[in-house]
Amino acid sequence: MDNPPEAPDVAEVLKRNRMLLYRHIAIRLALAVILFAVPIVARSAGWDAALPLFCAPAALLVLIYLALRLRHGSRLKVCEKVLHTYPLEYRTRVSKKNETEWKYLGDVHTVRLSVRGQHGAPYLRAINASTVRRWPKGAEDGGAWFAGDLVFGGVMVVPGSNDMLFVQPADWEKYEQERDQADLQRRARAEQAGISKLLEKEPLIMVHG
Repeated sequence: MDNPPEAPDVAEVLKRNRMLLYRHIAIRLALAVILFAVPIVARSAGWDAALPLFCAPAALLVLIYLALRLRHGSRLKVCEKVLHTYPLEYRTRVSKKNETEWKYLGDVHTVRLSVRGQHGAPYLRAINASTVRRWPKGAEDGGAWFAGDLVFGGVMVVPGSNDMLFVQPADWEKYEQERDQADLQRRARAEQAGISKLLEKEPLIMVHG
């Protein structure tokens, strides 16, 4: 491949995405605190309006939703294991299907990470590891760094921004035989990285956007 960009520093990538996750948590917690405080302030001010009565249930919903996102949508821990198990390799092309699935765990994108001149790269389901709901800006302008094993999954890092997405095959069953026939070292490595099994754990209740 021609002149790949400098490989990102793994520690910096993890630090950036960890801070994005902490910011997400802080904003939601602040919103919940404000909603819980509204009825108290309203009573102190002598307001009789019914609207403040809905704030406490709304705050509870914010906290429940946050807990769901953190339990099912955050992939920072497994991404860290992947980045400490596999080396980063540069993929010269990132292609993304137009549709994005809105789920509680986050926005799920379907992407393909390939090298020019090579064919057969699988489509991958990609979710932002820090729970941010957006496709990284500039992710399709060039290539991306990948750590992992395409039939098991791994991590995609966008050059420049260090945005990080957790990826696993979009059609998990299609590559079942290849995973089963992989040599012991390859399977042990995937087990060590935490990607030997399908990790998408979307709650049963889903909203389609």
